[in-house]
Amino acid sequence: MSTPAPGNSGKKKFDLKQLRRIFSFTGPYRRTLYLVAILAIVLSILSPLRPYLIKVSVDRYIGQNMLKGLIWISVVQLGLLMAESLLRFWFSYRANWLGQTVVNDIRNTVFRKILFQNVSFYDRTPIGQLTTRTINDIEAVNDIFSEGIISIVADVLTILAIITVMLVTDWRLTLVCLATFPLLILATWWFKEAVNKSFQRVRNAVAALNAFAQEHLTGMYIVQAFAAQDRELAKFTTINKEHRDANIKGIFAYSVFFPIVEIILAMSLGLLVWYGASRILHYGATTGVIISFVLYLNLLFRPLRMMADKFNVLQMGIIAAERVFTVLDSEEYLSDNGAAKADTIKGDITFENVHFRYKPEVPVLRGVSFRLQAGKTMAVVGHTGAGKTSLISILNRQYEIESGRILIDGRDLKEYDIYSLRQRIGIVLQDVFLFSGSVADNITLRNKSIPREKVEAVCRMLGIHDFIMRLPGGYDFEVMERGGTLSQGQRQLLSFARALLYDPAILVLDEATSSVDSETEQLIQHAIDTLIKGRTSIVIAHRLSTIRKADEILVMDKGTVIERGDHEALIAARGEYYKLYTAVEQRKEKEVL
Repeated sequence: MSTPAPGNSGKKKFDLKQLRRIFSFTGPYRRTLYLVAILAIVLSILSPLRPYLIKVSVDRYIGQNMLKGLIWISVVQLGLLMAESLLRFWFSYRANWLGQTVVNDIRNTVFRKILFQNVSFYDRTPIGQLTTRTINDIEAVNDIFSEGIISIVADVLTILAIITVMLVTDWRLTLVCLATFPLLILATWWFKEAVNKSFQRVRNAVAALNAFAQEHLTGMYIVQAFAAQDRELAKFTTINKEHRDANIKGIFAYSVFFPIVEIILAMSLGLLVWYGASRILHYGATTGVIISFVLYLNLLFRPLRMMADKFNVLQMGIIAAERVFTVLDSEEYLSDNGAAKADTIKGDITFENVHFRYKPEVPVLRGVSFRLQAGKTMAVVGHTGAGKTSLISILNRQYEIESGRILIDGRDLKEYDIYSLRQRIGIVLQDVFLFSGSVADNITLRNKSIPREKVEAVCRMLGIHDFIMRLPGGYDFEVMERGGTLSQGQRQLLSFARALLYDPAILVLDEATSSVDSETEQLIQHAIDTLIKGRTSIVIAHRLSTIRKADEILVMDKGTVIERGDHEALIAARGEYYKLYTAVEQRKEKEVL
């Protein structure tokens, strides 16, 4: 279960600062916000008018048998009802439109922020948690507009307008009717607290469910391969039970609160009938007043029933917004102050005493220095944990180095515009990620400006066109999520085409693929040879054929370079590379080194 984000738990005060920040997103839609506010005021004024007109109808026209006047006032009431219904529809529609539009803008802003975060941000943040922030939490922000602050303000104005009219009509009768209000306040306070706790538990449980489900759906192969279904199901059942129990707590609060409100309303009506009847008998009130007060009480209790619930919706919307703003406030992105364009770089790479670490206490690269001339190929070898992958991860500034310098064509990496730089560095990783979509979409990354002819030409150059055309639908074959309908070798072949399509000056390649058939292996080797030809290439080498062809071999151990040279020179030196090479030869393995 993921660690709750700030604002997930504990007693939370109403945060006006967060509310103001939420409403700052309404800036482009101020006219709609003002319209909704005006409609709320108008509706609060209209609400008491119909009961008042009914009072007039009973006392003035029915009581005095004035049929013509009764018809006219009935027409006025019908017109008022239609006008109020139309205004209420327009108020609800525009308030929800405002909420959905603001949510759309916030979600775009959050996703844009996520796209440009430092890679280390994703190393530490569960994907399920980010999904919750981007989808569930932002959707809760919409409730602030549709059921939260705007609706609360409209209800408060309506309540004030009704009570004002009641006091003006008969203040004694009003005080009698409202004598049950202390009970209603107590019930509302209990309901608000109970539902608020339930909402917080539900939000936490939803975040935990999202994180757990995302992680285990992604790793389902491992779960099944190790027959761990029962254990993982037990964990999921525990998290799901917490979600159910939290919802049941809320359901219990609703089930208790609404009948209590009905009882309190019935008590108010009973007091109204008792006191009103005595007033009628003593000529202190009219029948129209009593009837109108019955209607006033129903109008009054309608928003009061939902006030506490709406306040909780508002509160949880603010808490959800705080979690969203935590993502927006994250400063974990690489500074892009470089102005130099990398369009014409040749690919001469120099590392000068480079130090790098993912965590402050764990050094990964320690004083790495080398130069790779443009157009040359360098193979990087070493045991697991030697720092090979880290070496290629910092070349296109996915991570920031701690100290030292990385130069391309004699210019510091930080002086280049980062997007221009990354367009000139092609990356092919061992763990190939394919998106759901067609083969062509995955090669072009859905760049519609790249014609199909260019895609096919690149694939022919790599020697993989025939393999693609054997797939059902060819370039339009749907590879499904993460490339699940393709083998590992086939996925890597597509990643080669993806890299070559943009004609990079520098190629970074992790060329491992194990357990592939001989035909696919030949395709992979041909594709590798085509990719690195004429390009500056840094290859985490696993095949002896690739290592022998490299212009230079870099041997790494524990984050440092311990040997450099070509294959023959390193074999002659009989150092660490010699030991690695002979071990592979003795086991007669051709893939892993």
